[in-house]
Amino acid sequence: MSQRHNVILLVMDTARYDFAYGEKNGVEVAPEINSLAESGTKFTNAFSAAPWTLPSHSSLFTGQYPSKHGAHAESKHLPEDSATIAEAFSSAGYDTVAASNNAWISESFGFGRGFDDFYKGWQYVQSETDLGKAGLINEGRDMWRAVAKEVFNGDIAKNLVNAIYAKLRFSESNDDGARRTNEWITDWITSRRSDDPFFMFINYLEPHLDYSPPREVAERFLPDNISYEEAMDVPQNAWKYVTDQLSLTESEFDILECLYAAEIAYADAKIGKLVDHLKSEEEWDDTILLILGDHGENIGDHELMDHQYCLYDSLLHVPLVAHGGPFTGRGVNEDLVQLTDVAPTLLSELNIESPAFHEQTQATEIFDGERESVIAEYIAPQPSRESIEQRVGDPDNVMDTYDRSLRAIRTQTFKFIRGSDGATELFNVADDPNERHNVSDEHPDVSAEMSNELDTWEQSFTPIEVSGDNDVDESTQDRLEDLGYI
Repeated sequence: MSQRHNVILLVMDTARYDFAYGEKNGVEVAPEINSLAESGTKFTNAFSAAPWTLPSHSSLFTGQYPSKHGAHAESKHLPEDSATIAEAFSSAGYDTVAASNNAWISESFGFGRGFDDFYKGWQYVQSETDLGKAGLINEGRDMWRAVAKEVFNGDIAKNLVNAIYAKLRFSESNDDGARRTNEWITDWITSRRSDDPFFMFINYLEPHLDYSPPREVAERFLPDNISYEEAMDVPQNAWKYVTDQLSLTESEFDILECLYAAEIAYADAKIGKLVDHLKSEEEWDDTILLILGDHGENIGDHELMDHQYCLYDSLLHVPLVAHGGPFTGRGVNEDLVQLTDVAPTLLSELNIESPAFHEQTQATEIFDGERESVIAEYIAPQPSRESIEQRVGDPDNVMDTYDRSLRAIRTQTFKFIRGSDGATELFNVADDPNERHNVSDEHPDVSAEMSNELDTWEQSFTPIEVSGDNDVDESTQDRLEDLGYI
């Protein structure tokens, strides 16, 4: 066994801080994660650089902010100019493997670089033809035309199986891929014959919308007077809610929170199974495991659902737990941490030289001193106003409000948000962590200072020029459609 540590970077897609670390109806949501935190490091002030999957993962992989790495709603691909953490580990002699259940995080969008193996959870039979990509972008008949076209691109038999599996899988109500992902990962670990350490990336799609946890998990969190069937009947159409075409009561949102908590609990249990397997294969003592949320979720917060159109902490404040190696026994870390900091910290702590990566990074290594602030960007609406109108309509033109870009800067005390439409918000997050009260008028000096700091940050680098050509092949449209991104 190599003396160098294995590294597993595990993302619970859409896991927000307060649920992953807390309880729902008196039941601990993520006992496995919190148990690991007790003997590792628990970060209580970790923040994403973006509120949705593509730019957030890109920042995690590159140590850069969205306007520098260029992967966001206006250019849906991680450019080759940015070095990735997988490439750095691969160059250092690590075996590299990825297992993703979110179609944004695939070779189709630039995330395959540096990985020896890339498992796509939305495929029943692994194939280079990615039918998931078509569903992220096309609608209705166009989607099916795109999928049909891609079926005949490459191995027709495999593609047909994957198309049927995708349709059946989306109709299931108990698993978004974590079970099959664990099966693939554990088989990979058991069957590997290399003496080299490995770098592994995992994306568990739970608890992404739709919330559809297994009955036995959901019933642990639901109120006694609410059946599983009643809970699953609560509408979950985020875009109808955002456009004021759907009303939900406080009790209905509470039920959705229960289902969301159950989704995290389900993923947490799969993490526990993964740890057990690493122990049985005698890999655990040589493995560093980092568990984090790529972004959070609005469940009625700020009159929003899903994870778009804002930069509130409900979307940016995420869990981050690290275990093994340099993270052993460090306890609770209350410093500000940005997900951009994770990759540079790992490379530094493991003495991995990657000049290209270190030259591009905008990060602060986690153990090199506390950050004064964290930054977040929302370059453009996703889904766009046009996509929402096509998908559900917008009779009251609500989407006009969200047709803007946003940037935010946050300290331990204040959070300042600025929109391209000129709107600004200031929150005293130390006293008002739920960001209920805009205190811009009460603290104009703080707003001015933080706005200047944001200006200084924006001027500190040159944003990448993006062509606007998203180059999204038709085969991935179906998957993104079902995830609600299009």
